[in-house]
Amino acid sequence: MAQHSPLHAITERSGAVFGEYAGYALPARYQNPAAEYRAALEGAAIFDYSYAAKLELTGPDAPGFVHNISTNDVKSLPLGGGCETYFCDARARALFVAWVYHIRLADRRNALWLETTPGRGPALIKHLDKFLISEAVEMADVTEQFAQIHVAGPNAKAILESAIADSLPNLAEFQHMERTFGASATCMLRRRDPLGVPGYDIVCLNERAEGVWRMLAAAGGVPAGLDTYEQLRIEAGSPVQGVDFDDTRFVMEVGRAPRAVSYSKGCFPGQEPIVMARDRAGRVNRSFLGLKVLGDVPVPAGAKLTRDGQDVGVVTSSTPTSRLSAPLALGYVHWKHIDVGTRLEAETPMGPQAVEVVGYPPVPALS
Repeated sequence: MAQHSPLHAITERSGAVFGEYAGYALPARYQNPAAEYRAALEGAAIFDYSYAAKLELTGPDAPGFVHNISTNDVKSLPLGGGCETYFCDARARALFVAWVYHIRLADRRNALWLETTPGRGPALIKHLDKFLISEAVEMADVTEQFAQIHVAGPNAKAILESAIADSLPNLAEFQHMERTFGASATCMLRRRDPLGVPGYDIVCLNERAEGVWRMLAAAGGVPAGLDTYEQLRIEAGSPVQGVDFDDTRFVMEVGRAPRAVSYSKGCFPGQEPIVMARDRAGRVNRSFLGLKVLGDVPVPAGAKLTRDGQDVGVVTSSTPTSRLSAPLALGYVHWKHIDVGTRLEAETPMGPQAVEVVGYPPVPALS
């Protein structure tokens, strides 16, 4: 039986139709998916994202420990800072992705908060534990203790300010702070834009979640389901582990190196092939990018991409989208065929389907 999120009851009362995601029953959609999508592009949508895997690392060696075994500069994160990072093997294959935040706990200790792909928390702890020798680090999976709400859209900041009855600074992506909703619902509020629109994650203890959701809805946030979230994240080109990459994919092909790889931090697993790829004219064999479908039907994930009969790539995600007036796909394409406007064919059960390279990100972000 799928696990309920802390927001299950209130989203059910709002008319949510539920689907199962990584073992959780979460809103897939409400009564009007088109209105949910418009809210994210023109106002602000609120999503129950409580199933995100959440780890807490404490101890004086935690920053250096994560720094030494991942791709980004974690050790230099200031309190209130964060970053995206990958954990790789020696061949730089992407084993895990994480969003790391330097936080302060209620007892005033500093700690790291790692968010990773839903359902992947226990596997990431097991991976980290393999590297833990004598470092003073304690790890805990706190996924089930905290609710998580994502607020997305051009009015997201204004709605948050209304809900907390206070102003917010203009946060850069991954910056975060504590703010209180109502009299006592203190939450972690952090800037993150996985959907190509201004976005904020709100993380709070389970018992505070319904009150925070009500305040966001009263301020104008429109409840939206994960079907809309998926459409927006494909338009933004945000890759998902287990969908767009797995542990066989070279991390430099995933397209996140500019934000997730530090070349000056020192050694880490996979560093050598990563630096070699950087120095090889700055290119990798295949690139992750967007593809516009020249037809009315989305191309299924797993579809092979060809050009003149030659295998040149594969589709990983697909969605209808009104912003391109055509379905959109994400996938990997060989470097010789990645120029915007290049025509390819996707092999589908209904026969070959023409697609056109639109680059990365597939749809321009909204500021």
